[in-house]
Amino acid sequence: MKYLKQQLQDPAESPVYDRNGQFKKGVSNAIYELLWQPLRFTHKKDIVLHLLGEVVSLHPDMASLIVDVVNILDSETSLMTEGLQEERHAFVQLVKDMDKIVSEGLLKERLEIDTLQEVGIVKNKSFYSKFIKVKTKLYYKQRRFNLFREESEGFAKLITELNQDFEESTTPESIMDIIKSLIGCFNLDPNRVLDIIIESFETRPDRWHLFIPLLRSYMPTGAIICEVLGYKFCHFKDTRTPRSLYHVCALLLKHGVIELNDVYVWLTPNDARIKSDWEEELADAREMVRKLNLISTNKKEDEKDPPPPPAVKKFDEEKYNANQKFGLCEALLKVGDWENAYKIIQKLPEQAVVLQEPISRGIADLIHLSVEYVYYKKVFKAPLGRKPSRSRLYDDAKLLAKMQPRDFAGLRKYTWPMANVLGPAMHLDTVLMYKLIRIMAKLLTDMGVDSLNGPPPNSEAEQHYYDIMSALDACILPSLLYLDNNCSISEEIWAVLKFFPYHFRYSLYARWKNDSYQLHPNLIRRCGLAQRDIKALMKRVSKENVKQLGRQVGKYSHCAPGLLFDYILLQIQIYDNLIGPVCDMLKYLTSLSFDCLGYCIIESLTVTGRLRFKDDGTSLSLWLQSLASFCGTIYKKYSIELSGLLQYVANQLKSQKSLDLLILREIVHKMAGVESCEEMTNDQLQAMCGGEQLRGEAGYFSQVRNTKKSSNRLKEALANNDLAVAICLLMAQQKHCVIYRETAAHSHLKLVGNLYDQCQDTLVQFGTFLGSTYSVDEYVERLPSIITMLREYHINTDVAFFLARPMFTHQINQKYDQLRKADPNAKKLTTTQKLHKYLEATQLIMNPIVESVRPLHSAKVWEDISPQFLVTFWSLSMYDLHVPTDSYQREIGKLKQLAQQAADGKDSNQSKNKKEQERYIALMEKLNDERKKQQEHVDKISQRLQEQKDCWFLLRSAKSAKNDTITQFLQLCLFPRCTFTALDALYCAKFVHTIHNLKTSNFSTLLCYDRIFCDITYSVTSCTEGEATRYGRFLCAMLETVMRWHADQAVFNKECANYPGFVTKFRVSNTFSEANDHVGYENYRHVCHKWHYKITKAIVFCLDSKDFMQIRNALIILMRILPHYPVLAKLAQIIERKVDKVREEEKTKRPDLYVIASSYIGQLKQRSQHMLKESDFHQMAERPNKDSPASTAAGTPIKVVTTDKAAPASAAVATSAKAATPLFGTEGKTVSKDQDPKPAPSRSESKSQKSEAAAATASAVVSASSSTGTERESKQRELPAPRDSQSRVKDDQQEQTNGSSQRESRGRDVEREREREHDLRHSSIGSHRSSRDTVRAKPTEAEQHQRSRERSQRQEELEATQQRALKREKSSRRGGASGNSVEDRHRHGDNVETVVDLVGSTDHRHYEEYETRGNRDRDLSSVSNESNGSLQHRQRSHEAIDFEKDSKRRKLESSSSSSKKVEELVDSVKKARGLKTKERNKDKLSDEERDARKDRKMGRKRDRAEESNTSDHKRRREGERRIVFRLAKPFKIKRISAQNGEEEIRDRDRHRDKSPRERSHEKFDRERGGSSRVEERQYTITKSTRSSRVNY
Repeated sequence: MKYLKQQLQDPAESPVYDRNGQFKKGVSNAIYELLWQPLRFTHKKDIVLHLLGEVVSLHPDMASLIVDVVNILDSETSLMTEGLQEERHAFVQLVKDMDKIVSEGLLKERLEIDTLQEVGIVKNKSFYSKFIKVKTKLYYKQRRFNLFREESEGFAKLITELNQDFEESTTPESIMDIIKSLIGCFNLDPNRVLDIIIESFETRPDRWHLFIPLLRSYMPTGAIICEVLGYKFCHFKDTRTPRSLYHVCALLLKHGVIELNDVYVWLTPNDARIKSDWEEELADAREMVRKLNLISTNKKEDEKDPPPPPAVKKFDEEKYNANQKFGLCEALLKVGDWENAYKIIQKLPEQAVVLQEPISRGIADLIHLSVEYVYYKKVFKAPLGRKPSRSRLYDDAKLLAKMQPRDFAGLRKYTWPMANVLGPAMHLDTVLMYKLIRIMAKLLTDMGVDSLNGPPPNSEAEQHYYDIMSALDACILPSLLYLDNNCSISEEIWAVLKFFPYHFRYSLYARWKNDSYQLHPNLIRRCGLAQRDIKALMKRVSKENVKQLGRQVGKYSHCAPGLLFDYILLQIQIYDNLIGPVCDMLKYLTSLSFDCLGYCIIESLTVTGRLRFKDDGTSLSLWLQSLASFCGTIYKKYSIELSGLLQYVANQLKSQKSLDLLILREIVHKMAGVESCEEMTNDQLQAMCGGEQLRGEAGYFSQVRNTKKSSNRLKEALANNDLAVAICLLMAQQKHCVIYRETAAHSHLKLVGNLYDQCQDTLVQFGTFLGSTYSVDEYVERLPSIITMLREYHINTDVAFFLARPMFTHQINQKYDQLRKADPNAKKLTTTQKLHKYLEATQLIMNPIVESVRPLHSAKVWEDISPQFLVTFWSLSMYDLHVPTDSYQREIGKLKQLAQQAADGKDSNQSKNKKEQERYIALMEKLNDERKKQQEHVDKISQRLQEQKDCWFLLRSAKSAKNDTITQFLQLCLFPRCTFTALDALYCAKFVHTIHNLKTSNFSTLLCYDRIFCDITYSVTSCTEGEATRYGRFLCAMLETVMRWHADQAVFNKECANYPGFVTKFRVSNTFSEANDHVGYENYRHVCHKWHYKITKAIVFCLDSKDFMQIRNALIILMRILPHYPVLAKLAQIIERKVDKVREEEKTKRPDLYVIASSYIGQLKQRSQHMLKESDFHQMAERPNKDSPASTAAGTPIKVVTTDKAAPASAAVATSAKAATPLFGTEGKTVSKDQDPKPAPSRSESKSQKSEAAAATASAVVSASSSTGTERESKQRELPAPRDSQSRVKDDQQEQTNGSSQRESRGRDVEREREREHDLRHSSIGSHRSSRDTVRAKPTEAEQHQRSRERSQRQEELEATQQRALKREKSSRRGGASGNSVEDRHRHGDNVETVVDLVGSTDHRHYEEYETRGNRDRDLSSVSNESNGSLQHRQRSHEAIDFEKDSKRRKLESSSSSSKKVEELVDSVKKARGLKTKERNKDKLSDEERDARKDRKMGRKRDRAEESNTSDHKRRREGERRIVFRLAKPFKIKRISAQNGEEEIRDRDRHRDKSPRERSHEKFDRERGGSSRVEERQYTITKSTRSSRVNY
C-alpha cells in the first residue's frame, strides 16, 4: 500500500503509463504479487480483498488495472495441471468476492466467458452462442451490393472510372484509392468489383501497364483472381470462349499475377479426353493408309473408284474453339509468354497442341521475333525499304530484350527449343524455314567445320553444332514432307547438311524416313498417298518415257525422297532391267535427294530377314546382285558420297562377312573402269602385260570411258576415311578365313568357293585400282611396308607382294636417280655405267627386303632356294619380263585406221573430225613411247636377273638331285602365284621359261615341267572355280612352251639342247659334261607323250569321281588347255567319251556342269581334224618281222645323276642304288613303312637306250648290282595296276588276231610268256600294297612291327637268290661284255649317281582300259611300252641277243629251289590282295557285274589248275626264278628279253583253243560295252592309291 500510494501521489498521473508514455511495470507487478498471495495461501483472502478496496480508491483507473491482472491470472491458472487445482479453486473464490470491489460489468467485459460461467457471474448456458452471433453481426457482417441494380450509382461510377481515357499521369495507386472510396461509400461487393476490373481489362488490354499493377494491389492473392477467371471460363464451356478472356488470362500469367496451375484446373476439356481424341486421330490416319493398300476383288464393273482421301485433314475450327486449353496456349504465345505456353504443351500430347494451326503460327511468330536481329545483322542484309513487323510483340521492350538475342550464342535459350517444339508445323511459314536454314549455314561456316572435321569437344561451338542437328531432325526435315515441288528449299537444306559427316546425316535420314512422320496424322496420310502415287508411277516406267516420268520422280524426291527410293530399290531388286531407265530418271534429283539415296541403298542392304542366298544355297540372291549393279551404275553417273557405303563394306568385312564385296566390285568396275573379269581373251591378257595406256585400250572387254572424275571421287572417298588400306587388309584376311567360317556354317561347297573367288577377284581389282589411281608417292605413304603386312597383319605372301609390288619399282627408280645425280659425271655416263647404277640401286632397295623375309621360313628352306630368289620372283610382274609388241602394233594399227577415217570423214563438222584425228594421233604417240619405255625396263630387268641367277639355287648335296629345289620352288613360288590372277598365271610360266633361258645353274627345267604335269589331280581338286580357271591358264602357257619345243627340232636344239635345264646328270662340281648328259629331241618327245598321258589320267580320275568340284574344275581346265591338249587322237577320244558321259549324267542333276561339258565337247570336235596320231607325236618302235627274229630296241631312261668324285667305287654302287628317286618322292630316301609309297619308274616300260650298246649294258649292270630288296619292294607297291590286270591283259592278247604267226623255239616262247606274266603279277602286288597302305594310313605299333619283320624276311630271301644268280652270271659272261662292264665300272667308279626315270611309267599299262577290246592291231599299253624306244637302237646285234638267250637257259636249271620260295610268296600276297579288293569293291559293283567276275575267277582258277599239271607249266615255273633274279637289272636288259618274242606269244595266244568259259566271258564283255565300264572300275580301284601322292 505504501508503495502504491507513493506511486499514485499525483491523481492526474496514470497508473499504467508515466508521463513519457512508458509502461509502469511496478504498479502492475505489485498488484500481481498481491493477488497471488491468497492463491498460494500465504495471506488470507479477506486481507487481500480489503487491501484491493483501498487500492481502488487510490485512482479511478485502478479497477481496470486490477481486472487486467485478474485476466492474466485467469489464463495462468487455467493452464495448470491436475496437481495445482487448489490454486484455480482459490482464484475462483477470489473472483466471486471481488464484485464488491470491481463492478460486475467490468468483469464481464474483460474475463473469458468460461471463467464468468465458472465464477457464477453468467448463469445462462446459451450465452456463448448468443455472444458469437452478436460478435459476428458486429464485426463481420456488413451491407454490400453484388448486383448493379442494387447499387446502380456506385457500380456506374466504378465502371466510369475504370474505362475512362486515362491521362499519362494516372497511376494504379490513384485508381486504387478511387475504387476503395467507391466500395466504402456504396457498400459495393469486393468480388464484384474485382470482376468489373477484369472485364474492364478485357475491353482495354492495351492498358495492361495500368491494370496489371491495379489487380496486383487490389488482390495480392492470385488464387482469388483465378477463381473469378475460372467462373468465367466455366460460364463459356458450352459456347465459344471470347478471345479477350484468353488474352487477359495470358497477360496475368505472363506478369506473374496468377499461376498456371491455379487457372488450368478450370479449363475444359480434361487432359484424358484430349489424349483419347489424339490417339483416335492417329488410328484414323493409319486406317486410311491401310485401306489405300487394299485390293478389291469383288468390285463391280459399273462401280466407280471412290475419290482419293485428302492429303491433309481439314482444320476443325469448332473443335478448336471448344478447347479452352488450346485457346489459352494460343493467347500465351501471342503475348510472348513462351514459358507458360510450353508448360501447357508439355501437359498434353506434344504434337496434338502444335498441330493446331493458330498455335503453330503463334510459335512461328515468336521464333521470328527471336531471330530478327541476328538474321538481318549477321546473316542477311535487310533491304532498304523493309517495313518493320506490325506484331504487338515488338512493342514490348522487355520481351524484346528477353527473347531477341544479339549474337548466335543467344539462340540456344529460346530459338532452337521453340523450333524443336514447332516440328513439322514449320511448313506453315516457309520464310521462317529459310531464315533458320541460313542462320544454320552461317553458324557452321563461322565455326569452320566440314564433313571431315567437327567442332572442338566441350566447347560452345560443339553445343551449337548439336543444336543445329536437333533442329534439322525435329522441324526442318519433317516440314519438307509438306512442301511439294520445292527444290530450292531442298538445296538450302543440303547447304547445311553437307557440313555434317555422313553418319550424322544418315541418322537424320533414318528418323526422317522411318520415325518422324509416324507421330503426325497428316504426315501419315501424306506419306500413304505419296506411296500410292509412286507405285502408280513406277508401273509406267520404260525406256521411252524416261524423261517425262523422270520429272515426276524429281518432284516426289523433293519432299519425300526416302519413300520414293525405298520403292524404287524394291522394284530394282525384283526387276534388274529397270536399272538403266531408273538411273536415267534420277537426273532431276537434288543434292539432298542423292545423299538420301545413298542412305537408302545401305538400308536396303541391311534389311534383316532377307536371305542373301538362293534357295539351293550355292549362289548369291538375285536381289543382291541387282542392287550391286545399280550401286555401280548410280555412283558412276551421279556425284553421290561414297563414304557411307565404303564404310559399310569395311564393317561387314570386319564382321567376317564377305557377301557385300559384290557391291565394292561393281563400284570399282563402274567408277574406275577396272574389271575383275577372269574370262579374258589371249589378246587381252597380252595387252595387260603392257603399260597403263595399252591396258586401258585393249585390256578390258568394255571400254569404260570418262572414268577420270568418278575415279577421283572414289579415290577421295577412300582417302578421306582412311579406308583404302583397311579394306585391302580386311579383304586379304577374309580371303583366308572365309573357307573355315563358311565350312563351319555347313555352307555348300560351291558357295564357299564362290565367296573365296569373290574375295580374291575383288582384292585384285581393288589393288589394281589403287595402284593405277594413286600416285606412287601417295601409294607408298598410305600402304604399310611389306614386313608389316607379313608379320603384324598376317597377310599371305601372295597378297602382300601384290600390294607392295608397285612400291618396289618406284623406290628403285628413285634410288637410281639419286645415285646417277650424285655421280660427278652424271651427264657423261655410258650405258654400262647406267646399268651398273641401276643394279646398285636395286641391291640397296631389295637387300633389306631379302633379309626381312628370311625369318618367314626355316633354315632348311633356304638351303634349296635363296631368299633373294624368293623376293625376286614375288617382286616382279609380267610387265618386267615381257613386252607385248604384237598388242602394241595391233592397237596402233587400229588407231591409224580410226585416224584415217576421221580424216576422210565428210561430216559438216570438220573441226570435230580434226580433233578426233589429233586425239588418235596422240594416243598412238603415247603407245609408242610406252612401248619404248617398257622395252628399256625389260632390258634392265634382264640384266638384273643375269647378275643374280648364280645365287638363286644352292645345291645341298648329291642326293637332292634338284628335287628339293623344285619342291620349294613349286610350293613357295609357282603354285601360290599361278592361281592368284590370270596375269600371274602367265607370269609363272614366263618366269620358268626365263630361268631356263638364263641357263640358271642347279635348276632342272625338265624336272620342273615333269613335277607340274605328272599328277594334277590334287591341284585340280583343291581349286575353286576361279582358281581352276587361272590354273588352267598356267597349264596352257606351260604346255604352249612344251609343245613349241616338241613341234620343231630346230627350235628344240636352239633353246634346249645345251641348256642346263635339260641336263640329265647333275654333278656337284659342274665341271664335267658330255653330250650324252643332255636330253635328245626324240627322248624329249617321249617325255611329252608321257606328260599328255599323265594329264589324261588325272582328268579322267576327276571326271569319274562324281564330285561336283572335281568335275567342274576338270572341265574348266580342259577348256583352258584346249589349244594344246589333247593333241593325240586316242587321248581325245578318251576325254570325249568321259565328258560326254558327264554331260548325260548331269543333264538333269546339275545343269551348270551339263552346260560346261556340252561347250567343251563342241569345241573339242572342232579341233578333231587337227589331232595327231601317236606315230606322228613321237617315234614308235616297229613290230618285229616274221621272217627274222624280232628285236625291239630298248632305250635308256632319262636320268638325273649326281656325281661325287670323292666316293670309292664300291660306295658309288651302293649309293646309286639308294638314291633312285621317284618322281614325286623325297630325294635320296628309301620308302619306309611309315611313309606313303611314291610312284616309281616301272621296270617293264622304260625301253629307250643309248647308241653305244656295250657301254649301256655295262652301266645297266652297275645299276642292277647296286639295287636293294627294300627298293624293289617299294617299287612293286608303287605300281598302280588294277586287281585283275593280269587276266585282262591275257584276254586282250587272246582277242587280238592277225592270222597265223611264225613261232620261235618252244623254250624261248615259254620264257617270254612267263616273264611278262611275272611282271604283271608284281604290278598287281604293288597295286594291292599301295591301296592297302592308303586304307591303313595309320597302322598300329604291332602292325608296323609285323610288317617290318615280313618285309625283312622277303628282302633277305631275294638278296640271297640275287647274289647267287649274279655269281653264276659273272662266271659265264663273255669276255667282251665283261670287259666293257669292267671298263665302264672303272670309269665311273668315283661317281655317285641318282637316277630319276621321266619317260617310263607304270601308268602306261592303263591305256588298255581306255580302248575297246575289238578290231585293234594293238592296245595303248603296248604302244606306250614300245614307243619309249629310239629308232637308232633297233639294229642291235644278234650276237648279243643270242648270248643273253643262252645265258638265260643256263640259269634256268640252277634256280629251281629259289623259284619255289618266290612262287609261294607271290601266291600268298596275291590271295591277300584278292580278299582286300573284294571287300573294298563289293559295294561298287552291280549284282550282274559281281556274278560275272565271280564266274571269271572260278574259270581262271580251273584253267590254272589244269595247266599246272602239264610239263609246259613246270618249265614256265622254273623260268620264273630267272626273272626274279634279274629284278635289280636295268630296264633295257629286261626289255630285250621281254620283247624279242612278244609278237609270237600274242599270235600263239590268239590261235590257241579257248575254253567255253573264256568264250562266254568274251561274249559278255562285247555285249555290255566293256570299254567304258572297265574304265570306271579301273579308276574306282586306283582311286585309293592316288591319295598317297604328294599334293601341290
